[in-house]
Amino acid sequence: MSTISLPGGTWTLGDLTVTRFGYGAMQLAGPGVMGPPADPDGALAVLREAVDLGITHIDTAAVYGPRVTNQLIREALHPYPESLHIATKVGATRDENGGWPPARRPADLRRAVHDNLETLGLDVLDLVNLRLGDARGPQPGSLAEPFETLAELQRQGLIRHLGVSNATHEQVTEARTIAPIVCVQNMYNLAHRHDDELIDELADEGIAYVPFFPLGGFSPLQSSALSAVAARLGATPMSVALAWLLRRSPNILLIAGTSSVTHLRENVAGAGLALSDDDLAELDKIGR
Repeated sequence: MSTISLPGGTWTLGDLTVTRFGYGAMQLAGPGVMGPPADPDGALAVLREAVDLGITHIDTAAVYGPRVTNQLIREALHPYPESLHIATKVGATRDENGGWPPARRPADLRRAVHDNLETLGLDVLDLVNLRLGDARGPQPGSLAEPFETLAELQRQGLIRHLGVSNATHEQVTEARTIAPIVCVQNMYNLAHRHDDELIDELADEGIAYVPFFPLGGFSPLQSSALSAVAARLGATPMSVALAWLLRRSPNILLIAGTSSVTHLRENVAGAGLALSDDDLAELDKIGR
């Protein structure tokens, strides 16, 4: 077991306790999240190191590869430690051009849930997020039919907990009228603060918020501001961005991904960076 201390403590997803610092497996697949990794042994080593570091929350999806990351997780970690919890996503597929077309019809979702169960080697999935919207981001519209399908699979005992991904505020509200949710997974970072109100509402309700692309979509000016703070602290911009997310709200869970053991350890150490009130005030200006 590593001597590195995981930053952020823990959070409870329903009846599952997970580390707030988790791991996102998407980058373990090949280029464009298609096909196998160039270094399969290295990918397995990253997953084993994540568990050795004490991480108990891994995020994946059967469409990564497709199936590649799930199969790597199973090969590296099965039989899974009792403390380890795996979250997956359904609601999209892959096309021959590497696109992510939606697949949210009831038959699509049932197939995707069973695909995740098979490739991960599980009888029940800890957490399934319904992926909404498209590559441009969340899109308006009812999620009733697909989310009701997942709620039925939950009643059948195939899913423990439900969440939504790439969702609007209205879709989060609608989902909660159909079945309880334990998390929302949306794009959010220092430069993209559109979900500030939602994060605070979810925190009050005990629901996790899982940001993806912690450094996505920064303008050159915003990147320069972040780099200036990082340089002053003797840290990397990624470290500062992760540390800020953990400080932003106690319900934020990190799923930073990497295909490198060294980079994984650097992310863990960096997320524990101590930010002063002055640092936080300067960083907050980036997205406002």
